[in-house]
Amino acid sequence: MMSDEKLLQVSDLRVEFKSRQGTAMVLNGVDFELRPGETLCVVGESGCGKSMTALALLRLIPSPPGRIAGGRVALRGRDLLACSEAEMRAVRGDRISMIFQEPMTSLNPVYTVGDQIGETLRLHAGLDARAARARAIEMLMQVGIPAPEKRVDEFPHQLSGGMRQRVMIAMALACRPEILIADEPTTALDVTVQAQIFDLLRDLQRENGTAILMITHDMGAVAEMADRVMVMYAGRVIEQGTVDEVLSAPRHPYTQGLIECLPELGSSRDGEPGPLAEIPGVVPSIWELGQGCAFRERCPHAHARCAAEVPPMFAAGGAGGHGAACWLLAEQAEEAMA
Repeated sequence: MMSDEKLLQVSDLRVEFKSRQGTAMVLNGVDFELRPGETLCVVGESGCGKSMTALALLRLIPSPPGRIAGGRVALRGRDLLACSEAEMRAVRGDRISMIFQEPMTSLNPVYTVGDQIGETLRLHAGLDARAARARAIEMLMQVGIPAPEKRVDEFPHQLSGGMRQRVMIAMALACRPEILIADEPTTALDVTVQAQIFDLLRDLQRENGTAILMITHDMGAVAEMADRVMVMYAGRVIEQGTVDEVLSAPRHPYTQGLIECLPELGSSRDGEPGPLAEIPGVVPSIWELGQGCAFRERCPHAHARCAAEVPPMFAAGGAGGHGAACWLLAEQAEEAMA
């Protein structure tokens, strides 16, 4: 069950990177909230800032060249950006855990999976080696790995891709975190294993009341997992709302384009899938964003105002706080009032 309580509040989060070309803002004013027991899916093309947002929440931005330039990340009212590094180490893996995108590179190849799960438990739960091992076996069993008493002593390379991903989930959930960040949790897994991972996350969420922040570019996964959706483009949030609002009535042209690209969610006629659309062009370089809307060069509705001003988030109505950052909404509101 979801709660109305605001577990995580992110306000005006900005991250910048320096290079020989100068300083670029890779996250620019990201705002969102997360409630207990809720699944918020963050979607967008590669390079839009999804994974950077997750790293910023945990203060894992590589510095140099990057740094968090401003904003607020409040976990139950406590601003994580104001915490010391020692305080953040106590938060990571305990109150907020993360499943990284590629388990083969995220797991240490020279330690058994039991040792790696146990390290989290010894650090945050204060368990001794024997108790940590027993808890590691319990977690492997909970995530559906067969023969956990045997697998606990195996190394990552001895496991399949699906099993490694389950180990990452076991490690992330070992201390029963309030928030689980899942960065592309089913990348490179076959469809059957993907479905198993999604079922596992839903079961664990129901049992523990964990809030999930899922990062993905797969709109099919969004339709299956999300309570709310946040669409990002070029370091900004351009649309937010409930999953039904965003998938059934998208307001931003970019979100509309993403959905039209999918046969199962795109346009149809007489129950038959229609022709698939495509979004022309590519996500612009952070050095080429200019002053206006970053999507303007790819948008069929762009006009002079789009090149001059960055659109704010306009409310589109709906119980989920549906909104989109597009000048079209402002024009439609003006026409309705005329």
